[in-house]
Amino acid sequence: MNPTSTSSGPLFLADNLALDFINTEYGVGDQRHDCLTDDQSVASWLKLAGLWPDGANQPIPCGLLAEARGLRDCARAVVNAAMKGVPADFTAINQVLAAGCPVKRLEWDGEAQELRIGVHHRDSSPASLLWPVADALVRLVTGDKFEFVRQCEAHGCILLFHDLSKSHRRRWCSMATCGNRMKVAAFRSRKKSA
Repeated sequence: MNPTSTSSGPLFLADNLALDFINTEYGVGDQRHDCLTDDQSVASWLKLAGLWPDGANQPIPCGLLAEARGLRDCARAVVNAAMKGVPADFTAINQVLAAGCPVKRLEWDGEAQELRIGVHHRDSSPASLLWPVADALVRLVTGDKFEFVRQCEAHGCILLFHDLSKSHRRRWCSMATCGNRMKVAAFRSRKKSA
């Protein structure tokens, strides 16, 4: 499967929650694909990412899609600007951080027989549900490993990834897709030249 062609589901190959969220829109031109098409698809992505609240019967809030797309657009702009070393507008990120900040409570863990910090969604608003993504983005762009954020080098691929390999020489979003495609193209080009 080529990540730049249309596919039915989201891609989790960036080694970072915030980058995987940005990558819910990928491709170029007519081949553009958006995994976030309605409130349900955003909820499905949050579930796949392990971010949906424990209550499986949690209703999906209206406006989740609009908030998610606004956060994603802002996140993409901030990451691209940070990679170039220029400022960006991060208003949407700060709004989600402020409105969705979870509540921390001191709790007793009966099973472990010890105190723990419980982290709970403030409410079921879109900002509360998307807060972990905004928080992951802030940690990424302000962290000491941000320099290893890369865009896939494959032709036509706009996916981002966090190169956490030991040598930091990762070039493609996925070796199984773009990496193989680019290696085959290079091999054919060398063979044709010979």
